[in-house]
Amino acid sequence: MKEIENLVEKALKYKENGLADHEIADELNVSKETAVWLLNKGQKTKPVGDLKVGWKSLGVYPSRMGFVADTLCDVLLEEMEKGCLEVDTIVGIAINGIPFATMVAEKLGLELSVFRPHSERTGAFSSNYASVKEKSVVIVDDVVGTGETFRSAINAIKKEKGTPVLCLAMLNKKKQNDVDGVPLRALIRARVI
Repeated sequence: MKEIENLVEKALKYKENGLADHEIADELNVSKETAVWLLNKGQKTKPVGDLKVGWKSLGVYPSRMGFVADTLCDVLLEEMEKGCLEVDTIVGIAINGIPFATMVAEKLGLELSVFRPHSERTGAFSSNYASVKEKSVVIVDDVVGTGETFRSAINAIKKEKGTPVLCLAMLNKKKQNDVDGVPLRALIRARVI
């Protein structure tokens, strides 16, 4: 119960600091529904089947993040070989996908793009990074819950005339191995039993 109280406290603090519900969900590594539940101090019925993922043991030390990025690179290289994929650009989804995407892009000598999802609109690519226009793109994020964030990035890439060829994540909380027809590979799959 103490863990939930801590999450409620963090969620409320993020809300006070102006973060939107979807941004709070990203920061806490929970679904948007769970973030809303936390903001309501658990007054409504708790969403079924969600789990909180704490990446602090990884996120504090870049060397540990580098080890995860090495594994993501290995998975990507395997997919490229297996599927004869050509990849031009790695897209990091804000906020937690960016550091891993940066390391993967650097290790493989690829371009880096940053996507900022939005809960009510498509989202946007940062103009400070590579364009996805007419490029084959791999999308990187930390956790796949409902798949909505990846779906938003896929739609935005297609809108820019790019081709999403693979979604990569550390943790997959869904049953499917694809997001809207784009293959999904994750290092870990979690399922509620």
